[in-house]
Amino acid sequence: MAAQFGCTVLELREFMEKRSHEACQILQEKYSGVGELCKRLKTSPVEGLSGNAADLAERKAFFGANVIPPKPPKSFLRLVWEALQDVTLIILEIAAIVSLGLSFYHPGGDDNEASNEERKYEWIEGVAILVAVIVVVLVTAFNDWSKERQFRGLQNKIEGDHKISVLRNNEVMPIPVTDIVVGDICLIKYGDLMPTDGVVIQSNDLKIDESALTGESDHIKKGEDTDPMLLSGTHVMEGSGRMVVTAVGVNSQAGIIFTLLGATAEADDDKDKNKDKKETKTDAAEAGAELEEVRTAPDKEKKKEDGGSHKKEQSVLQAKLTKLAIQIGYAGMTIAILTVIILILRFCITTFAVEGKAWDITYLQNFVKYFIIGVTVLVVAVPEGLPLAVTLSLAYAVKKMMFDNNLVRHLDACETMGNATAICSDKTGTLTTNRMTVVQSYIADKHNKETPKFADLPKNAGELIVQCASINSGYTSKVVKGEGDLPMQLGNKTECALLGFVLGLGQSYEAIREQNPESSFAHMYTFILNKSGDAVPFSKQEQDRLVHDVIEPMAMDGLRTICLAYKDLSTNSAAANNVQKLSGEPDWEDEDSMLQGLTCVCITGIEDPVRPEVPDAIRRCQRAGITVRMVTGDNINTARSIAGKCGILKPGDDFYVLEGKEFNRRIRDETGEVSQQLFDKVWPKLRVLARSQPQDKYTLVKHMIESKVSEAREVIAVTGDGTNDAPALKKADVGFAMGIQGTDVAKEASDIILTDDNFTSIVKAVMWGRNVYDSIAKFLQFQLTVNVVAVVLAFVGACAVNDSPLKAVQMLWVNLIMDTLASLALATEPPTEELLNRKPYGRTKPLISRTMMKNILGHSVYQLLVVFFLLFYGERLLDVDSGRNADIHEGPTQHFTSIFNTFVMMTLFNEINARKIHDQRNIFQGLFSNPIFYCIWLGTFASQVIIVQFGGRAFSTAGLEIDQWIWCLFFGVGGMLWGQVVTSIPTSKLPEAMAYGSEPPAEMDALDENAENGGEQSGGDLKRGQILWIRGLTRLQTQVSASEQTRRPCRLTLV
Repeated sequence: MAAQFGCTVLELREFMEKRSHEACQILQEKYSGVGELCKRLKTSPVEGLSGNAADLAERKAFFGANVIPPKPPKSFLRLVWEALQDVTLIILEIAAIVSLGLSFYHPGGDDNEASNEERKYEWIEGVAILVAVIVVVLVTAFNDWSKERQFRGLQNKIEGDHKISVLRNNEVMPIPVTDIVVGDICLIKYGDLMPTDGVVIQSNDLKIDESALTGESDHIKKGEDTDPMLLSGTHVMEGSGRMVVTAVGVNSQAGIIFTLLGATAEADDDKDKNKDKKETKTDAAEAGAELEEVRTAPDKEKKKEDGGSHKKEQSVLQAKLTKLAIQIGYAGMTIAILTVIILILRFCITTFAVEGKAWDITYLQNFVKYFIIGVTVLVVAVPEGLPLAVTLSLAYAVKKMMFDNNLVRHLDACETMGNATAICSDKTGTLTTNRMTVVQSYIADKHNKETPKFADLPKNAGELIVQCASINSGYTSKVVKGEGDLPMQLGNKTECALLGFVLGLGQSYEAIREQNPESSFAHMYTFILNKSGDAVPFSKQEQDRLVHDVIEPMAMDGLRTICLAYKDLSTNSAAANNVQKLSGEPDWEDEDSMLQGLTCVCITGIEDPVRPEVPDAIRRCQRAGITVRMVTGDNINTARSIAGKCGILKPGDDFYVLEGKEFNRRIRDETGEVSQQLFDKVWPKLRVLARSQPQDKYTLVKHMIESKVSEAREVIAVTGDGTNDAPALKKADVGFAMGIQGTDVAKEASDIILTDDNFTSIVKAVMWGRNVYDSIAKFLQFQLTVNVVAVVLAFVGACAVNDSPLKAVQMLWVNLIMDTLASLALATEPPTEELLNRKPYGRTKPLISRTMMKNILGHSVYQLLVVFFLLFYGERLLDVDSGRNADIHEGPTQHFTSIFNTFVMMTLFNEINARKIHDQRNIFQGLFSNPIFYCIWLGTFASQVIIVQFGGRAFSTAGLEIDQWIWCLFFGVGGMLWGQVVTSIPTSKLPEAMAYGSEPPAEMDALDENAENGGEQSGGDLKRGQILWIRGLTRLQTQVSASEQTRRPCRLTLV
């Protein structure tokens, strides 16, 4: 087969390792040029492969498929093992094993038959704790396993949607990158991500960014005679061309690197698993995405201030949760230690000092039990369910957001979007339909308000217009028949508008392209035609008149103005506009010279209508407290017109509409540096930034984030589609890339991809983001209430009755209810329109608001009063024997079982209360729209009935009578009624100090560094339990990489 193709896989791999002139030399000496190489690969540089299924299968079998096998997922047993590493669970396991061992130790001399009978069941508690730990571990491992499987499925779908254009059987067709085979002829263009290795066949000013593979920051000029090697994982930064594929999959340069990484991944897995921070890379280009940020960042202040660090600041919610978890961990550990100390001291004083008993080895059982109670208090106190709640909420939102045309790459972008205070949006395709149409034109000194007839144009002018529009647009841009009345535009929309203009003139651009195939182009990069269509000098006075009488009126109508121009190159100066006499081949690399002396053929006014749904979407954003700003490269008049139609600007508004030059003049000091003080005087009133450069967008985003003018601090979302938008997208709190028009580089720098390029999808992302934030706040309100009650109950019980009213196994069950089950129930609430009726939280909004704190303390007080009443007077109310001061070896009592059952009932009914966190009275609203919630709630209730009635010694429960159940339910339902009383307390009257967690994320840096380093440099400040907790939070940064096929950006090159 090697003879059949004329070269082997190994031979091509070695060839692709060559660079620059060495590669050109080998290409000529060994293969006699790229044409001969194509012959060896049995392909045609003009027509491509035949597309025959047998041929494609044969190529895949010999050269390999364009797939890099992913790293195998962690097995379920591996996830179980990782879940077992939790320090508190390890301590609990050891204590349970010690308790189990002591339960079988029965020293002689004890003839008490009743005591011996009770000790027969002592082993049950140790086994029950071990079983409970196993259940918690299995549930945790299953959640991790299902989450990883879901993300892998999403990743495979995204990679399957990534397409590239190839030539097969003389037809251009988009195919998934995984279907590319060696010998394919690929068409590449500005913004593309190279999916394979290849050799240039033909290029038009082709420049490649190879920093992802080589670290070289300069763009590399590619051409048949300079450097023909194109490597997978690199980016096309300028120009276009076509290449023959020479290596795919693991044989490509990116594949070779991934193979090497895979060989060391297992060895370094234990070290790397705690550094799972920002991105799970899916291709070689993403491995260099962080380098890309520094290389393309246009503002030199970024490198200076960040010190070369490219890590994004912690998300708003993550930062607040991290600090809260650390402080709760400290408090829980303190109370747990105090509980153990008090229980041991009380036992020792009572047994040895008061009763005067001698030491007996069986007393170790008491100490172990007290230790188990203390550890269990710590388990309940530390909110390890928060990572699960956050993960579930984000994963649920990511899945649902796909149906709303939001493809989420970074999980934390979901909740960050809910805090967004400003959106800096592109105009074309986002606010507008991106269906460009030429509605006005200036041809041969005549301003046409509609498409003229071709016969009415001067012959010379008409032919030049058709040629300019047909040839100067990318050949991948086409206008084809659509499903409805409107034609379908494929490729760059501006180019499609010009092609549509040609069709409107009654001419065929395809015929012109057939006469001038792309392979015949030498290179792709002021005179004007008069009324007769002849070239005449274009004076400065004539230029000013044209701007005033033609271009500005078009712009005032909201039109984009495009000039069609050409230039004749010959060895004589016969033509009036032939300002460059040639003595030989022109210097195509001298772009400045080549672009001088062009002849203007016509000026077109292109309209891109505002999407009909955008004005309403912007009104919804404004109602939600989000400021929408438009940042566009169009002229100021067009930008102002579109902003007015969208609703960004309204009559009488005192807002700024600035051009990029004026914007920079206002914000820079005398040294030319951006002054934050000057910037803060401009941005609050800025609504439209026109004629902006990518650097302007980056500067706007960067300094708005750093500004402290607004009390809540700004959280910025940005949209972008071009390669040059990447720095701003990466700097923003949430970067939105365009899925249709966006380049691969822009998508790589983004957090969310808008698959429909529509602004209304951003509004949906806001709703989901706020819903995620609220879902986590609901769970937090619920869990902290349970934490406070359980911990206080265990502590007071230890002080007052020498035992915890809630046994270890019971607290583990409560922990399971409030962690896994409640997080699943509360984290899957669907978003509602009322989420847009309030202002965004911003960076400094307290994590626990005064309303939430009111609910936490209010319900905690109610539950503690009920539980303490039952603890000290419950035997009279329920007519049962008292369980207080019972011996450690005695069996479960109905008294303490009623306390446990009442506590769980109050917790369950408070779960319904926790669904509302903004003082809404109707806590049942939307209850039945979330089947996950009520199914889990009913399942938990049924499980509690079974545990109470049939749990026995395993759960330290004694079956209750019907009247005792009624009392338990009465106190549980009473919590819902009590919630109405708590809601009646006006939040505005409460002190501001009741709110918690208002520190900005910047103060979390130290904690974040500890999390990244696995706590190695914590200096003893953080206990390992808290380090594990931080690791759990940092794992929430698991991200799904995404890239999709892009079309040409808005760019018109002139011959």
